Amino acid sequence: MGTMNISLPDPMKAWVEEQAKSGRYANSSDYVRDLIRRDRARQEAVSEIQTAISAGLTSGPAKAVDPDAFKTRMRRPDDRI
Repeated sequence: MGTMNISLPDPMKAWVEEQAKSGRYANSSDYVRDLIRRDRARQEAVSEIQTAISAGLTSGPAKAVDPDAFKTRMRRPDDRI
């Protein structure tokens, strides 16, 4: 595992140390790693949503949907995706 030294303003450093002392994290490094994991997951989720939005925008004009036909189709297991 690689190491990285970072500089934090005193209030941020105190916050990180408090989080580590809370018992939820073994140490400051655990807390920072958790923040990075969460940030990566959030960015991946945003990217996935953006991809879906882009696909929707390029798919052409919206088409009318018959709600009853849609519900009937969704109730048949063999027709679901």
